[in-house]
Amino acid sequence: MSLAALGRELLDRARGSGSGRSAETVYGGHESTLRQTLIALTGGTTLGEHDSPGEATVHVLSGRARLGAGADAWIGRDGDLLVIPPSRHHLYAIEDTVLLLTVAKPG
Repeated sequence: MSLAALGRELLDRARGSGSGRSAETVYGGHESTLRQTLIALTGGTTLGEHDSPGEATVHVLSGRARLGAGADAWIGRDGDLLVIPPSRHHLYAIEDTVLLLTVAKPG
């Protein structure tokens, strides 16, 4: 599976949607401990504040995004890995961005 190719496809879908986002689970699912989801966001799109579902990371495959939790914020660019804090957080796409979200739910 090419994450780059799927990311381009998802970004095209995100550009055509009213929400500015598109996603596809590439490994695991809600019934699994480990889940990996490819997410595409158009620039200016926000994933509003939400709880952390377990240990999680975001690998920025392309673009630039800001992960925020309370007063803290981290910027991720192509190739960066951001650790999602175990608290409420949000994500903002500074520009068109493709991310690999990896979540390991508590067992």
